[in-house]
Amino acid sequence: MSADTTITLIRAPRGWRRFPGIANRIGAFALVELQKLRHDRTELFTRMVQPALWLLIFGQTFSRLDVIDTGDVPYLAFLAPGIIAQSALFISIFYGIQIIWDRDAGILAKLMVTPAPPTALITGKAFAAGVRSVVQVIGVVALAYLLGVHMTVNPLRILGAMGVVVLGSAFFACLSMSLAGLVRNRDRLMGIGQAITMPLFFASNALYPVELMPQWLRWLSAINPLSYEVNALRGLLIGTPTNAVLDVTVLVVAAVLGVVTAAALLRRLVR
Repeated sequence: MSADTTITLIRAPRGWRRFPGIANRIGAFALVELQKLRHDRTELFTRMVQPALWLLIFGQTFSRLDVIDTGDVPYLAFLAPGIIAQSALFISIFYGIQIIWDRDAGILAKLMVTPAPPTALITGKAFAAGVRSVVQVIGVVALAYLLGVHMTVNPLRILGAMGVVVLGSAFFACLSMSLAGLVRNRDRLMGIGQAITMPLFFASNALYPVELMPQWLRWLSAINPLSYEVNALRGLLIGTPTNAVLDVTVLVVAAVLGVVTAAALLRRLVR
């Protein structure tokens, strides 16, 4: 006795039809990363300690000393967006350590054999790093109000600042994951992260205007994505003149290049 069987071949989506599936995978990876916060919800609050200290001690002290010329903008208002960017940098620059932990636990190898491309995994983790950093925007803005700093109350501008922080954090998280693919060791990555964090911070306009920098530091600031993040945040939160299109474009391009580079080095991490 025989029966006719019909075999239907389903082609994998190509071209633009792939984007909805990739977007779903990126969302899934980001959600997995964000669910890790459920195991330690205090992390969101403990990460506010450092920016609070910068504003309360460094910011108020230098406001009284009046040694940094910020024009018509009070130094504390000038500093607050820089501290937001700094806090986001400190969160994301060590994100590569988590991906090394995933490798050591065998999780990364399992994720790499799924149909999801490496770019989806990297993008999901980078987006999650950005969302974690968004809390810094809310915390610093609230603290700045308590200190008498006049910042915007426009919800659209605050949402725009959150988007800028997500982009900046995504780039630095990708930078960290790229370094993880190169060094493949937690201790080495920790050392490199500590070595580059402060130079990135001080070679930006987070603490002082570019006009006060020596020429060689201005050149470094011009190629530092953190400077463009700070510029965009100042324009959104305190209304200083800035080239918003240039700032956002640099951050988007940096984030895309970071995702591509980290994805290319990801397979090297699981060898």
